[in-house]
Amino acid sequence: MFRTTTTAGLAIACLLTFTIGASAETPGQPAAKNKSAISWPAGQALPSFAKVKQLEVADIYGAPGDVKIMLATLQGIVNREQPRIYLLESKEEGKFTWLNDLDVPYKVRDNYWDIVRTFKNEVKGVIVYDPNVPDSINVATTMAGLENAIVASPELAQKLAAAPFGLKVLDDLRGKFKDRLDAYTWEYEHLWGQTTHRMLIGLSPDTSVPIPDGLPASFKTIAADTTQERDAKNRSVYDLDLSSFLGKDSVYLRFDDAFPQDGWGSAVHEVTVKADGQTIARFVPGTADETPFLYDAQSSQLSDGSGGHRFADNGRYFVYKFTPPAGTKQLTASVDMWNQYKVSAGSEQPLSSEQKEPYGYLRDYAVANKAMVFWLDANVPEQRELFERILSDVKPGTPYLGWFSNDVQGEFNSVEITSQHGVYVLAADWFSNMSVFSGTSMKVKLPAPAKTPKLENKIYVTYTFSEGDNFQYNEHRLRVLWDDPNRGKVPINWTSSPLLYDGAPVMLDHYLSTATPNDEIIAGPSGAGYFYPNAWPDATFAPYLKQTYSYMKKTGMTIPYVLNRVAGQNVPLSAAKVAAYANEYRAPGVFLSWEDRYGISIEGGKLPVSTIQGISTVQDGKRILDEAKANWDGKSPLFVSLGLLAWSMTPTDVASLNQSLGNDYQAVRADQYFALVREANGLPAKAN
Repeated sequence: MFRTTTTAGLAIACLLTFTIGASAETPGQPAAKNKSAISWPAGQALPSFAKVKQLEVADIYGAPGDVKIMLATLQGIVNREQPRIYLLESKEEGKFTWLNDLDVPYKVRDNYWDIVRTFKNEVKGVIVYDPNVPDSINVATTMAGLENAIVASPELAQKLAAAPFGLKVLDDLRGKFKDRLDAYTWEYEHLWGQTTHRMLIGLSPDTSVPIPDGLPASFKTIAADTTQERDAKNRSVYDLDLSSFLGKDSVYLRFDDAFPQDGWGSAVHEVTVKADGQTIARFVPGTADETPFLYDAQSSQLSDGSGGHRFADNGRYFVYKFTPPAGTKQLTASVDMWNQYKVSAGSEQPLSSEQKEPYGYLRDYAVANKAMVFWLDANVPEQRELFERILSDVKPGTPYLGWFSNDVQGEFNSVEITSQHGVYVLAADWFSNMSVFSGTSMKVKLPAPAKTPKLENKIYVTYTFSEGDNFQYNEHRLRVLWDDPNRGKVPINWTSSPLLYDGAPVMLDHYLSTATPNDEIIAGPSGAGYFYPNAWPDATFAPYLKQTYSYMKKTGMTIPYVLNRVAGQNVPLSAAKVAAYANEYRAPGVFLSWEDRYGISIEGGKLPVSTIQGISTVQDGKRILDEAKANWDGKSPLFVSLGLLAWSMTPTDVASLNQSLGNDYQAVRADQYFALVREANGLPAKAN
């Protein structure tokens, strides 16, 4: 990915009501007619499920998308009463890793239909979605939670109607909606009033587990940047000969990031293709002229919507398809491109990432909690208007679980919008079995604070892994990094979500109980949830931080890592937000993300803010630290905070980087780092 608040006075405190302090039932809602053991008391951010005792397990990793949705919605209905179904949907951290950590009896069924047969009497019927309008899947998921039903494709609905299941169709959404906006407008007008208003769920209706990125044998790299350019110094019009790929109907031209996952990537402004000297294609990305040739956009980004540059970074790519006249002897392409480009060509049709299907992640949780599920693009005016209507209907402090469309640009715009409404984000659209993990508890004692070393004239370095706000990162990628054999050799700060305390206590328990003295877990952006502080209204920001301070304390994540963006750009914290972090979180210091700089400032006379510079490779870190030493006078301590891109770096990389440093450097944990910063700046040892 890439995949938060001093009370303003008694009057405001009396007027403001926060979601996490609301009652479990939404006023005016009828009581649930089905059995539910879910507990959601006032003051609790996320609901708790009944204790997990034993599980029926289905391996659906390779199952069709409609089967995944069917079983995930069944799981939500069944686990609402007692967590009894567990789905094996991911193998990144190992299919059975977290299941075994639950330490309860379980049985893996060879045939997942056996699980449907076992629990069929606990559902009232089937909601059929419309394959021609993928967003009907989300509407059906919302209806399933309200009607005690499961969601099925038309084909699966027929099978479920027959023996031995005998499940009737409660509603058939085929032909009901013409498009996305129509579907969600109807959902808002007819279902929103029946759903919980204590959480929102944002899920893509048609994105599956990523399709394997294999290229046909005919594809060959024909141009690539070897210098890792990042400032367009290598911008030029490159002439490419595609003649050797002639022989079939079409030729495919694919643009990749030559250095995946370092945060930069390639850019293309204009493409001209000629067959035997005659122009058959000429376009600027983002214009109507590009559309006939764009075979696969694969989440690539455009500089604007009217035509400009198409970007491919962080492992993304895009593919153009050109069909020259029969008998063409020479095919050439002239491409205006720059930065970290990698161009491949081939004659065989590659598998398109646009061939999508549904998935089940998080739908169990949405169904169990009777939440409304939707997927609105904040960059489309009509969809943004509906999105903001929904956000305006919930109270400050409401969680939005899931993610957003339009990838990176969608993240920036959407998080800013949710923040403006006092709603925080929990990235969880790839989180599996939350209705099970919410039925666990945290048992471990919090680790003791680290001893602060003596302050000397050194360069103090602290390393922090990103992405901790992301629930699915905690479930998947973080577990992989955590199991690195070199973890513990160097002090590292690990961002995590304090709200795992409610959503997946057993995961938090694992990380805390297995942490070494060199591991410190801090709060991911931007505290108890992902939000942009400056965008959050001042009137409700400090009260929200005050309400969620307990999660910081009971998880030990008393140091927040903050993202603060306005119009997609990093900005300093406002005076009001500085005061809130200092007074309500009582933080010894705050990390503030800024991709291209580091530094220390003392805000409001008492809060150290350490700008954290992001790196994605060992070479990046070495360069920054070498520059820091070159500009250091050696007469006083220097503090450098580096943010580690979790998708490209590992503890082994950090150990390698740290080992390359001389005696002038000392790596420290976040608590040691801010203790030293406070001492160096004459501040009290403890905040407040």
